[in-house]
Amino acid sequence: MPIHTTMTRPPCMTPDGGPAGGALPTGGLHALLAWMSPSFPVGAYTYSHGLERVIEDGTVADAATLHAWLDGVLRHGAGRSDAVLLAHAMSAATHGDEKTFRELLELSLALQPSSERRLEASAQGDAFASAVAAAWAPPCDTAASRLFARLTTGPDAVPRGGWTYCAALAAAAAAWELPAGTVVSAGLHAFAANLVSAAVRAVPLGQTDGQRVLSRLGDTISNVAEEALLAPLSDIGGCAFAADIASMNHEVQYTRLFRS
Repeated sequence: MPIHTTMTRPPCMTPDGGPAGGALPTGGLHALLAWMSPSFPVGAYTYSHGLERVIEDGTVADAATLHAWLDGVLRHGAGRSDAVLLAHAMSAATHGDEKTFRELLELSLALQPSSERRLEASAQGDAFASAVAAAWAPPCDTAASRLFARLTTGPDAVPRGGWTYCAALAAAAAAWELPAGTVVSAGLHAFAANLVSAAVRAVPLGQTDGQRVLSRLGDTISNVAEEALLAPLSDIGGCAFAADIASMNHEVQYTRLFRS
């Protein structure tokens, strides 16, 4: 059943600053923390973004090399590209601009450099959109919440395999009227935290060393998020070639713990 036909929803009371500001609407923090939690059912723990490959060949072998690798991916790879896409997709969804949102969704799929990275993005995106639609109905009737309903449960809903994680997060966050700056930062943090968790298991790396790496990435995450909020769409692009090649090589790796 479509999300918004079960009850009449009130118009949202947007906090000071609006969706791009820093204030969270009532219940917004609860929703965002749940979505970013490792327990949210998107299967993030099964993906390593090519990290398993460079652990196998010795490029990443300890906390220092892990930090260097993740810092590069966040600044120059999918971290930055997805952050820019997330910000622009949130803007389109907030205004109910379905045409632009779908174009950004297609672009986010086209930017995946390997079959495994496409699987990583699309499988998590499908799972995220489904979970939010089933359990986290937007609290208010807005252009963004109506768009989210059309994209997830309507007759022209995005088909299976057609979502990416950053686009699904953008659509849900806009429907909940969450501030873009907070969502972009949270998305980058969750991305980094998942890869640190993968390294803790695969290097192997101690839990404390893993947390030290994540802590050191705080400034990088803040800087990338700030830049992404101001970047035009034409700024999307990356030069994390080693990470892209690692994801391609992972496809033929003999023994694997992760799907990417």
